[in-house]
Amino acid sequence: MPLTSDEDIAALLGEVRTIALVGASDRPDRPSFGVMKALQDHGYRVLPVNPQITGEHVHGEYVWRELSQIGEPIDLVDIFRRPEAAGEAVDEAIAAGAKAVWLQLGIRNPAAEARAEAAGLKVVADRCTKIELIRLRVSRVS
Repeated sequence: MPLTSDEDIAALLGEVRTIALVGASDRPDRPSFGVMKALQDHGYRVLPVNPQITGEHVHGEYVWRELSQIGEPIDLVDIFRRPEAAGEAVDEAIAAGAKAVWLQLGIRNPAAEARAEAAGLKVVADRCTKIELIRLRVSRVS
């Protein structure tokens, strides 16, 4: 069951340090572009993942082709993919040893969510990290 309480979501956002953002975009009109910047502004290290712009930089960070290439611990995988494509990103998050997955606003994939939970990951679905940070006034633990 995905995390739904304000307390659980705030706790998750408070403990996270490194976020891989799957579906990152270099286009300012895309939601993932603004969310990535907001996460950075809140002190998170955000590693963009997008095979279409691999090797480019978004907000100063190198864009990776896939999660398995990152090679450092990932606390949270923030997924900006259509629901039917989110399952692949969840499976990559599990394989990469992420601690949690977050399916962005409007994204639900119950089968993928169940796989993540069965693998021991925390799951948030159909919510926006940027909106929740602001709404819950999350302060990161240093």
